[in-house]
Amino acid sequence: MKPASLSEGRRGPAQIWNSAPQLAQIPLVAPTALVPSGARVVVVAPHPGDEVLACGGLLQLFSQLEHPLQLISITDGSASHPGSLVWPASRLSVVRPQESAEALRRLGMPLHSLKWIRGGFCDNALAGREPQLSQFIARYLHPGDVVFTTWCNDGNRDHDAVGRATATACELIRARLYELPVWAWHGPVRQAATVPWPRARKVRLDTWSVARKLHAVHAYASQLAGDPEIGLAPILAHVLLERMREPYEIVLI
Repeated sequence: MKPASLSEGRRGPAQIWNSAPQLAQIPLVAPTALVPSGARVVVVAPHPGDEVLACGGLLQLFSQLEHPLQLISITDGSASHPGSLVWPASRLSVVRPQESAEALRRLGMPLHSLKWIRGGFCDNALAGREPQLSQFIARYLHPGDVVFTTWCNDGNRDHDAVGRATATACELIRARLYELPVWAWHGPVRQAATVPWPRARKVRLDTWSVARKLHAVHAYASQLAGDPEIGLAPILAHVLLERMREPYEIVLI
């Protein structure tokens, strides 16, 4: 995750996620149409928390359908508060994975059976390590896996790099790839044309799935706090939390 300069408001400012007219035209897709019966689901998250922001609802659905699940956390998120004495990298390297574990528990994930790989790569520096990223990700994929990761044009350098590296790994291993916009939704409406709308599909979430996802996001105390002493705003800004209330998640097929 990365800091965002997003203004306050119940529904937030006019952004793609809440104002683009194309949103109403996105066709629905069932989870069973995305992942064949018995297939393993792999989520590749650039930073701790991205698995919830990108697909916290989908994780719940696939768990309920009893698909084998694997989460790959590429970084430990320790560079999210540069210059902070309250949240130094040494503290975040411990806290961020703990927050992710609590968030997954709140989602209802079976932590006893969830295979969780931690990459240990440095965040904010992934663009220069794409070949190594691809090799690392490919090591944990199997042919026939269905892989979800951040969109390669999401607008965050780490998200984009992980998207490209995962695509390369999936092509090598012959796994199926779906991409998930995260920060791209918070661009101004005038940038809506950059979203590949023909590839977009909505997966409906029920009220309880949305509630669990919101509860999980609030496990990330370090991302909700920021550091006022150095003028660092919360990474999880109010408008992003508002987007988490939407009764669907969008997948690029």
